[in-house]
Amino acid sequence: MNKGRTEINQLGEFGLIDRLAADLGPFRQSGTRKGIGDDTAVVESQGHLQLITTDMLLEGVHFDLSYMPIMHLGYKSVSVNVSDIAAMNGTARQIVVALALSNRFSVEAVEALYKGIQQACEDYKIDLVGGDTTASRSGLVISITAIGDVETSKITYRNGAKDGDILCVTGDLGAAYMGLQVLEREKQVFLANPDMQPDIEKYKYLAQRQMKPIARTDIIHELSDLNLVPTSMIDISDGLASEILHLSKNSGLGFKIYEDKLPVDQMTYQTAVEFKLDPITCILNGGEDYELLFTIDQKDYESVKNHPDIHFIGYASAEVEGGVLITKGGNTVSLKAQGWNHFPGN
Repeated sequence: MNKGRTEINQLGEFGLIDRLAADLGPFRQSGTRKGIGDDTAVVESQGHLQLITTDMLLEGVHFDLSYMPIMHLGYKSVSVNVSDIAAMNGTARQIVVALALSNRFSVEAVEALYKGIQQACEDYKIDLVGGDTTASRSGLVISITAIGDVETSKITYRNGAKDGDILCVTGDLGAAYMGLQVLEREKQVFLANPDMQPDIEKYKYLAQRQMKPIARTDIIHELSDLNLVPTSMIDISDGLASEILHLSKNSGLGFKIYEDKLPVDQMTYQTAVEFKLDPITCILNGGEDYELLFTIDQKDYESVKNHPDIHFIGYASAEVEGGVLITKGGNTVSLKAQGWNHFPGN
């Protein structure tokens, strides 16, 4: 009997994950604490919790080598995994790297990629302990698995937010998305006229945020020094709105955020205006910032209120569903997940 065909883009990435996870059944190993549904898997190991995560980056889908330096790509591929470990309030320790390479890549190109990977390992103080290589017929594929750990008392999931908790975000938002817009524009200018060399000096900060993001491991160490454990946390890869809705779904609470509290760099704001884009839309839906979004108990506010890179953008509330944005004019707008779509329609 033909049951019909369901296109993956009808479900989207997270709908597909939920559907597949529903059929997996209970864990078979007593040490498995957390599987699908958070930033990493969590496994109990000799008195502490081991964190395991993996991300795959595909040429033509996640990166464009016409403007992405291959060394930066190596660095970024590590950062996105380290960021997931940080989002569990943990510390990355090791990575394994799997590559699929087409025959247009030289040994020197692969060495440059690994130089970026090795630089990230040095910066994050992690070890590259293995991996795999194979051939590809469709360009470069990078898959990295990161392994980390966290004390049992400090593990932070997406589901721990409580009514009244303060919603915090690190850094500034929207810069990576605007960096992508600049790079794509300069690519089109070059394709139209190869004599026109790309000019991104003015947008250096934005391009850097897109091509070489830095995982916020510094914040994890600083929170640990303050003996502060967030009640919930996630990293911002798909966009602020999407990540807020993840916290909402997992915690069973809504979130109110305030437009005038959202952190944006002046260059991001000015470039969005230049591109005739709404800066707030870029902040909410741009993605790839790899900042940390987390909640804290109100009693912990005094500990971090003067931190220069932690911003208080709203709070958890049982009175709302999902998430809402309170505009500068006092209007209430429902948040929608409009960030990166892994499975767009044809």
